[in-house]
Order: sequence, then C-alpha cells, then structure tokens
Amino acid sequence: MKLLRPSGEDPDDKALLRAVAQGDAQALATLYDRHAGWLLARLERRCPDTETVREVLQDTFVTVWRSAGAHRGARVGGWLWVIASRRLVDAQRAHARSDLAAHAERAGSNDWAATAPSAEERVLAGLEYGDVGAALGRISPELREVLRATVVDGLSTRETARLLGIPEGTVKTRAMRARRELRAVLELSLPEAGPLGGTA
Repeated sequence: MKLLRPSGEDPDDKALLRAVAQGDAQALATLYDRHAGWLLARLERRCPDTETVREVLQDTFVTVWRSAGAHRGARVGGWLWVIASRRLVDAQRAHARSDLAAHAERAGSNDWAATAPSAEERVLAGLEYGDVGAALGRISPELREVLRATVVDGLSTRETARLLGIPEGTVKTRAMRARRELRAVLELSLPEAGPLGGTA
C-alpha cells in the first residue's frame, strides 16, 4: 500500500540534505527511496497523466539536487511536497499552453479568448511572480509555508498539519497571521490601492 504522506520526519533527513548539498549522489538516492513513494501517490491523486507525474517526480529530485543547500529548516517532507506541487503546476500550465497553441494553429484563429489565461492561472501567477509573490517573500518562513500549502497547493488544514508536522490549530493560527502579515506588506507596497478588503 502506497503512503500518501510522509509518516514522520526521519531524524537524518536533514543530514541527508546537507550531504546532497555537498554533492553526495548516494544521499540523494537514499532520500529518493525514502520519499518518492508517497510523493508519487499524492501527485497521482492530482494528475491522471502518468507520464506527467513521473516527469514531475524526476524534476522534483533534480531540483533537490540543485537546491538542497537552500533548505532552511522546514520539515523535509513538507519541503519536498512544495517543490513537487510547484513542478506539477508548472507542467500542467506548460501542457495547457501547448494544447491552446496547437488548437489555435489548427483553427487558424488569433482570437484572444482562445489563449487567455484562466482566473486560476492569473491568481497562481500572482502568487508566484507578482506583487503577492514578492510580499510572500517578506513574511516569516513558517507562515509562508502554511500559506503556500493551503492556498497555492490547495491542501486542507489536516493535510497541511500532517505535511508540516504541526497541530491543526497551529496551521489555522499561522494561516490567520500569514494573511494579516501579507495584507500589511501589500498595503505598504501598494499604497495607491488603499486598504485591502477581507478579514484575516
């Protein structure tokens, strides 16, 4: 039976990541053996295309190889899932753009509506690259990882708690604090827009 989430933080996961950052391929192989099963299972729940899922899993561990030194104390399982879920979003966007371009070419149409990004794509692009993405980089890492898990990755409070190894109540508290901090940062960076609506 496949694990859909990490069963808990192995005390030497972080040591393995440090070894990967030093170029230790065997440490990467050990991390892969330990985490690939549950990552694959979770990715399969979000994407029916087996080839895309396998590409995303491979890309995830290529990213780990390249950026292990950037890991800053978050639970390794949660960090891996953030990477994998982002690679999946990127892959799905790339496939969607390719499909739209092929459709437009077949139809011989330059209709803007055929290639317009969806509302979800615009929001996700804003979360990653726009003002919100910049603001996310300015809030504390523990709040940022909760917000990314619940908003960007679409995880429930329970899934986020399991993934990050913290109580559900802590997830809720951090999510509220993250929204408040994010709103404050955005209001400072976009004063002409006035106060943002909504509640924390």
